[in-house]
Amino acid sequence: MSAWNIFARQLFELEAYKIVLKGLLNTALIAVFGLLLGFILGCLCAVIKQIPTYKNKTLITVFQRIVDVYVAVFRGTPMVVQLLIMHFIILPGMGVRFPSLLIGQNFAIDGSVFEAVLAFGLNSGAYVSEIMRGGIDSVDKGQLEAARAVGLPYTTAMLTVVIPQAFRNVLPTLGNEFIALIKETSVASFIAVEDLTKSFQNIANSTYEYLIPYLVLALCYLILVLMISFLVHVTERRLKRNERHH
Repeated sequence: MSAWNIFARQLFELEAYKIVLKGLLNTALIAVFGLLLGFILGCLCAVIKQIPTYKNKTLITVFQRIVDVYVAVFRGTPMVVQLLIMHFIILPGMGVRFPSLLIGQNFAIDGSVFEAVLAFGLNSGAYVSEIMRGGIDSVDKGQLEAARAVGLPYTTAMLTVVIPQAFRNVLPTLGNEFIALIKETSVASFIAVEDLTKSFQNIANSTYEYLIPYLVLALCYLILVLMISFLVHVTERRLKRNERHH
């Protein structure tokens, strides 16, 4: 029996596709919610870094130093190390344990998936903060001054006037961050997350045929990346078209 036939039999006749679908869903959940958490944290950190220190020099300086340390730590250490520290040290030390979330009768999202979302979100936030900081710097300073002139508080002006324009400027870079996050989720299996990579590893280990499962795994990641690239490209074109119309 050929390697392809062995793989196809395992996938369809023995219903290994269910494991693959669960792995795909877990990978998507970690990447999407990790990036969402990272975007929120990144925007918050970028805004803090932009606050003028003359408003409350001591307090703002402390927050800015905290942001600097956070960015340095999460950008300067490997993702897999952060994941292991989160799973084995920080969360157990805090007494935090995420329960499994039952979806339907036959499917549950394991608590380790939520741990991975938290770890990937914190990691992504460090990168997004620098991306958004560059985006904010690219926005004309007059935009913020005009918003402040009509009475908007600094934070409100940043979030409603400057951040949306910065987002448009850095959208391709954020797309690259999402692509990187998708690929980095392959290390989630280190904390027993049944992600896409783990599901194909299980198939390969059960059949002792590694060529076809890993080639198909690579193809799955390639398809995911191409889909994200296409969506980012479409979104970018629409934003540019709307900007021209205004």
